Amino acid sequence: MRPIWTGAIGFGLVNIPVKLYSGTESSNIDLDMLDKKDHAHIKFLRVNEKTGKEVAWQNIVKGYDTGSKYVVLEESDFEKANAVKTKLIEITDFVMQEEIDSMYYEMPYYLVPEKSGVRPYALLREALIKTKRAGVASFVMRNKEHLAILRISGDAIILNRIRFHEEIRKTTDLELPSKTIVKPAELKMAVALIDQLSGKFDISKYKDTYSAALMKVINAKAKGKKTVEPVMKIVHSKAKDLMEQLKVSIENKRKKAS
Repeated sequence: MRPIWTGAIGFGLVNIPVKLYSGTESSNIDLDMLDKKDHAHIKFLRVNEKTGKEVAWQNIVKGYDTGSKYVVLEESDFEKANAVKTKLIEITDFVMQEEIDSMYYEMPYYLVPEKSGVRPYALLREALIKTKRAGVASFVMRNKEHLAILRISGDAIILNRIRFHEEIRKTTDLELPSKTIVKPAELKMAVALIDQLSGKFDISKYKDTYSAALMKVINAKAKGKKTVEPVMKIVHSKAKDLMEQLKVSIENKRKKAS
């Protein structure tokens, strides 16, 4: 596995050389884009809008439109903006992990120490475990500043990219129901159903069943077999049926359990 970023964790005056690895992998089925007529592969080309000719990657540069001209940026210009943040994951605060709303979470990565960073890496890991805290940090990757938290998973320090506060949309423009429309009896029944379905969270029991089902369709079509398209039944119920729906839900769960 190749690292996607190399640098260091800044922990006070301690620098811990690390490599950053992706913590996820896609479970999607790899599908090619084809021409409907002859199933030839569709290719996307980078072309010059004036000449219509393809441009090689090494001849492509990034530029900012000032309105009157483009300012072309070199790789060194991005580091000049903040040389420290391009190479340092700087921890600025330590917080309780449960204080961070799940809405802010984005992408997880594994942090692995270089040889010279093994001992300070282990020290930071054990300190986070002992204090039950997560480190809040910022760094630059792929020419963009990211906010992140450093937390523990097993023996690894995980870097979780999180969103900035200004990236979260407010709910003020959404039409949301008021609390007053909920009847006490309905709420009591809903709570009973939640209690009945409650248990300890185990991520391993949740599988990507859609990809497996799609693969079955692909295999069937490859063999020339016909597949039956399922019909989804949607039941439109009125508010007065809520109590009855909740009662039936609880009873169905009891029957399955027995």
